[in-house]
Amino acid sequence: MSYQFKQDATIFKALCDEKRLFILELLKSGEKCACVLIEKTNMGQSALSYHMKILCNSGLINARQEGKWTYYSLSYTGSKKAIQRLIDITNMSS
Repeated sequence: MSYQFKQDATIFKALCDEKRLFILELLKSGEKCACVLIEKTNMGQSALSYHMKILCNSGLINARQEGKWTYYSLSYTGSKKAIQRLIDITNMSS
């Protein structure tokens, strides 16, 4: 299987969970600290870390460390790439 298909699977895996979709929805309003996401999602720290790793690996979000907290934001580039890949995969004329 090609590298591109593995990368596509990583992107779409990130989008196939309602908790991760909720996290993406929360991040639409701007960067959030992990502490805020823990509160808003009603998840424990380890559960949030699991979901954030999948989202980060997909390229859909960015993470930055500040002190003991990690801050997350949507990745414009990652979002554009995911949209383009879905278009490419489902384009019937190619």
